[in-house]
Amino acid sequence: MTNPRSSAKSAGKSGPVILVTGASQGIGAAIARTFAAEVPGVRLALVARNEQNLRAVAGACLKLRAAVEIFPCDLTDEAAVKSAARLVTRHFGAVDVLINNAGAFVMAPFAATRVAEFDRMIAVNLRSAFLVTQAFLPAMLKRKRGDIFFMSSIAGLGAYPNAAAYCAAKFGLTGLAKVLRAETKDHGVRVCCVHPGATWSPSWSGSGVKPARIMPAEDIAGAILAVHRLSRRTVVEEIVLRPQRGDV
Repeated sequence: MTNPRSSAKSAGKSGPVILVTGASQGIGAAIARTFAAEVPGVRLALVARNEQNLRAVAGACLKLRAAVEIFPCDLTDEAAVKSAARLVTRHFGAVDVLINNAGAFVMAPFAATRVAEFDRMIAVNLRSAFLVTQAFLPAMLKRKRGDIFFMSSIAGLGAYPNAAAYCAAKFGLTGLAKVLRAETKDHGVRVCCVHPGATWSPSWSGSGVKPARIMPAEDIAGAILAVHRLSRRTVVEEIVLRPQRGDV
């Protein structure tokens, strides 16, 4: 992991600290922009591997008057995650909202799925969320307050042909969220598992599928913000979002 370079000054900011993984594009970038636009004084910790893209997202959030810092990191690497967690805490203090959004998708029939690709899907989609949550959960439990979101998928609820590794990872992520909810519900921490269907991101470019048939990433971000804004007496344990036509 490289040391983050300051993207904004946090002095004078008193809003919540929101950490978004996979914030360099797609849903993660939309989440960052939405919180920047809608939450006064928000402080954003943006994490992903692609530093150049992170800087672009941070720049957009800065224009919305958010305090932003980027933390380039390989979230499948335990040591890198621990280092990033120390840097985030040093810069912002305790994290109020953790959004485990980092992920990747590759299609292949079960019989043609290579072991290395299977391991990569598990690492990027499941191991990363486990490592990041382990790093920030203790502080939430100590404060008896916090929100944790897991970006699963409708592929974490039902089987899809040619997506054995991805489905396995997302089913695992759904289970991880359920266990964490059961363990933390009496300790002030809210856990929500988000299951989007097809959502527009750069990975759909060149697919031939028209954007009008796919959900905008901003809708997923808006749903997460709405859940976060509920009173502390309420938790949304799961959200399922699908394109209106439901055919992609």
